[in-house]
Amino acid sequence: MSSNGYIFVTGGAGYVGSHSILELLKNDYKVVAVDNFSNSSPGDDCSMPESLNRVQKLAGKSLIFYEIDLLNRDDLKKIFEKHSFSCVVHFAALKAVGESCRVPLEYYRNNVGGTITLLEVMKEFNVKRMVFSSSATVYGVPEFLPIDEHHPVGSTCTNPYGRTKYFIEEILKDVCKSEKGWYVTLLRYFNPVGAHESGLIGEDPQGIPNNLMPYISQVAVGRIKELQVFGNDYKTVDGTGVRDYIHVMDLAEGHVAAVDEILKENTDGCKVYNLGTGEGYSVLQVIKAFEDACSVKIPYKIVGRREGDVDSIYADVSLAEKCLGFKTKRSLKDMCADTWRWQSNNPMGYNKPS
Repeated sequence: MSSNGYIFVTGGAGYVGSHSILELLKNDYKVVAVDNFSNSSPGDDCSMPESLNRVQKLAGKSLIFYEIDLLNRDDLKKIFEKHSFSCVVHFAALKAVGESCRVPLEYYRNNVGGTITLLEVMKEFNVKRMVFSSSATVYGVPEFLPIDEHHPVGSTCTNPYGRTKYFIEEILKDVCKSEKGWYVTLLRYFNPVGAHESGLIGEDPQGIPNNLMPYISQVAVGRIKELQVFGNDYKTVDGTGVRDYIHVMDLAEGHVAAVDEILKENTDGCKVYNLGTGEGYSVLQVIKAFEDACSVKIPYKIVGRREGDVDSIYADVSLAEKCLGFKTKRSLKDMCADTWRWQSNNPMGYNKPS
C-alpha cells in the first residue's frame, strides 16, 4: 500500500492525539484529523480546535480537520470519499475509568460502536492499516510484574473502559484473521503525562481531571483547592497506587514509529506493543517529584479508593524497543516540569490565550 496518502487520525483534538499529530507532521506525514470534542475544546472560530491550531504553529505545517462523530457513518464516508488514506490512527474514545462504571452503555456505544463503524467504512474504501490506541487497562489485575504483551487480557478488567479497549482489540484481531490485507498494530500504553516542551499544547481535561498529573497541576495553579489521593491502603511502597507514567511526547514518538512500521512492511496481521517506561511510581512519589521539579507545594488529602483501580501496574517495554526501535527519553522530572510549564502558561487550558 502506498504511503503517499493521508494519515486519518480520530480523536485528533485530544491530549495524545494532538501531540501525536505534531510528531506526524514533523515527520512529513499529511494528516486529516477528526474529533467530536467529547474530550477536547473547539477553537474560537469552530473550524479548527485550539489544540490543533497550536500544533500547526509548532510544526510549521497545516492539517485538515473535520468535526464529526464516528457513529455518524454518512459523515465518515464523505471524508473517505474526499481523501485517500494510507493508514488510520484511532484515538477517539471516552476514557474515564470512574465514569465508565457509572455510565457503561455510553462507553460501549461510543468506543466499541464507533470503532465498528470506522472499520466498516475503512473496509468499503480498502483502507486496511490501523494503529489503535489501546490501554494497559486491558490487563486488568496484574498476575505478574512487569507486564509483557503475553500477560492475560480481558478476564480481570476492572472497569467498563478497560473492557471496551479489550473488546476492540478482539474485534481487530478477528478482522485481521478473517481477511487478507489487514494490518493492525495495538499500542497498549500506560499513563501518559506531561506536555510539549514549548508549553503551547498539553492536557486540558473537561471538568475535574480524572488523571493524576493534570489534577496536580490544576491544584498547583489554584484552579482546585487540594488534590484527592484515592486510597492509601494498597500493597505498595507507601500505600498509594503505583503506575507506569510515560511522557506524552515519548508516546507520540511511539505512534510515529508504529506508523512507520505499518507503512513500511509488506505484510498483514495484528501486532501488539506496550508503550511505557518500565518503571512504576506511587502517587505520593509523583507529588514529591512535582513539588521538587516545579518548586510548588501540593496540598492533598487521602480519600477512599476509586472503583476499578489496581494496586500496581508497570510495563515490560522490551518488545517495542526490539521491533519498533522505540525507547523513552524523558524522565519523571521532565514530565512534571513540562506539565507545569503548560499549566502555568495556560491556567485555564485552551479556553484562554496563552
